Amino acid sequence: MPDDLKDGRIVIVGASLAGLRAAETLREEGFTGSLTLVGDEPHAPYDRPPLSKQVLLGQATADTTELPMRRDPEAEWRLGVRATGVDRLAKRVLLEDGESLPYDRLLIATGTRARPWGNPDEAAMDGVFTLRTREDGAGLAERLAAGPERVLVIGAGFTGSEIASACREMGLQVTVAERGPAPLVGALGATLSKLAAVMQRNHGVDLRTGVTVTALTGNGAFTGAQLSDGSRVPADVCVVALGAVRNVEWLADSGLAVGPRGIACDAGCRAFDMYGIVTDDIYVAGDVSRFPHPLFGYQMLSLEHWGNAVEQAEVAAHNMVSPGALRRPHLAVPTFWSTQFGLNIKSVGVPTYSDYIVIAQGSLEARRLAMVYGYKGRVTAAVTVDMSRSLDYYKHLIETAAPFPPPPGAADRAIAADITIPSAVPDPSVLSHGPTVALTGHLPDRRLTVV
Repeated sequence: MPDDLKDGRIVIVGASLAGLRAAETLREEGFTGSLTLVGDEPHAPYDRPPLSKQVLLGQATADTTELPMRRDPEAEWRLGVRATGVDRLAKRVLLEDGESLPYDRLLIATGTRARPWGNPDEAAMDGVFTLRTREDGAGLAERLAAGPERVLVIGAGFTGSEIASACREMGLQVTVAERGPAPLVGALGATLSKLAAVMQRNHGVDLRTGVTVTALTGNGAFTGAQLSDGSRVPADVCVVALGAVRNVEWLADSGLAVGPRGIACDAGCRAFDMYGIVTDDIYVAGDVSRFPHPLFGYQMLSLEHWGNAVEQAEVAAHNMVSPGALRRPHLAVPTFWSTQFGLNIKSVGVPTYSDYIVIAQGSLEARRLAMVYGYKGRVTAAVTVDMSRSLDYYKHLIETAAPFPPPPGAADRAIAADITIPSAVPDPSVLSHGPTVALTGHLPDRRLTVV
């Protein structure tokens, strides 16, 4: 590594939101060396959230989702080429085209991809989609604009629910199949998921819960699906929304701490190797990272959040060009938002890290509320429905480890905060959709048993 951290060669693998923000931050922090960004897609970094909202509704096209640059990162862009490995001894990133890139410091920001349908032949049928890339968004938007008779959405997490919402907004018939008891239950727990189920049905969604899709049918073109309860759903478009897979396979021989939940790193974004030893020249940021957070029992968190990708990329970039004493930890409180079925849902903290909840403001009946989550007597999360102005207050309670239930001043009616009910976060293995925040230790309300 060069003596001057502001010089040398930095390679960023992942021409993503996190990759772009890290590159910009490196230059803002005074890095003057060579900077290379590698991306397996042919496009410059683009924004993914509009793909399940504005693009499907025809309010924007997929090719207009490119991310604005805060500044020119003065980088060499290697787009449309996949990284296939890291040689840590030679300090080189290996590329699919046979070339390799030397680095002094490496940032891995390869993110996630859509979990595919398990049967490749069924997944290849015309009319079967996942939604992750620009091409996915453009193809699905075109098919929905053609006015299919029915759309089947498999999985009722945030992406599946937003797609179903867009379909209903366009006047399309839609069936949602979810293995768990309700939509969004993996992210928000039982109480709010019941409201989500009511909202979907009130908006005309044919919501089927507690069922799995056992087969997609059709002869080259998708015509319907068989469900585990014996019923059949005829449809001409199917969207598979079964959560995300972290892009880590290319690192299988790297000796890094890589697994299905991502690449483990410390709070300063430095990657661990497979023996739990921290590296000093490889950093991780964005959806592909797993990092410890002191507010949540130092559990390793895996997040699929826009804001986390930006904040973690900025911390990683700062630490890559700063001496040890000036490095800082990534301690941002996770935040997330979704608009669906006329509701604006915003989350702060980790709702799955909870044992009890209270409705601190509003009510389920009014469909306007603030729900506070607690674990072992401490506030750990809050979710608002059409009440986002309260979120900053609850974020402060989480950051200061405020007692749960929150004091009367945190509620617009004091009695609400006295009625605690179990958060009832289900085991993720019983869901079609994955949580957007995953605790990668054990769930807090379940003791680990040794058999």
